Formats: sequence, structure tokens, C-alpha cells
Amino acid sequence: MAKFKFRGDFVLAEIFAEDLCQALQSFQYDYIVPIPLSEERLYERGFNQAEALITTAGFKPIHLLSRVHTEKQSKKSRSERIHVQQVFGLETDLNLNSKTILLIDDIYTTGSTLRHAAKLLKENGAAKVYSFTLAR
Repeated sequence: MAKFKFRGDFVLAEIFAEDLCQALQSFQYDYIVPIPLSEERLYERGFNQAEALITTAGFKPIHLLSRVHTEKQSKKSRSERIHVQQVFGLETDLNLNSKTILLIDDIYTTGSTLRHAAKLLKENGAAKVYSFTLAR
């Protein structure tokens, strides 16, 4: 995971894509959404790992969210991660009312990232928000 996430080894998405395909083959959703990186973090890493998983698995990501740049999550304590303020903004004109959204992320640590994203999407009309993470 460290090679994939922090060292830019995009090719590893091909290995993980099979797991994503198997997990989603019978799942019903309206939009599959990668957890976004801030522009700064995207520049550092070279690609968004969640988006790489989606596209490599043959799915089309829908970009509904943007992310405010903050200190790396990996540098924060568990308590700091849990108590962080909302880091996402809504970046779409799509009507989310009654939609089912599937969030994709690479690693689940405290669940804070997914909770913030889901909260924002539900506040903007999403009926259901599910998540898939590759590792915990």
C-alpha cells in the first residue's frame, strides 16, 4: 500500500482493481465517487489513488467533491483525525436527490474522511451513501 499511495506506483492499481470489480459486481449505485485529494496532495503524489482504482477497474468516476488542503492525515493522531472539521466541498451541478452514492477510498483508518464526505452528500440530497475502501 505504501508503494501505491506514497511512492506513486500506479501499476499496483491493476492488482487492486480485481478486488474492486468483485466487490461491486452486484452493487447498485447512481454515482461512484473517489475521495478527492487537495491540489497540493495531488501534485505531491502524482495521481489520486481512489480514482486510479475506479478507472483501472473499468468504472467511470464522478467528481462530486473537492478537498481543502490540510496537514497529512498520516501525521495526525487518532483523536485529531476524528475531530477534524469538514474538509470537503460540493463540486457539482448534478441533482443528488434520492441518489445512491458509492465512495471509494484507498485506506480506512478512523472513518473520519468517509463520514465527512457522506455527511456533505446527504446534506445535499443523497438518499444513501456507501463506501468501499481497499485496506484498513
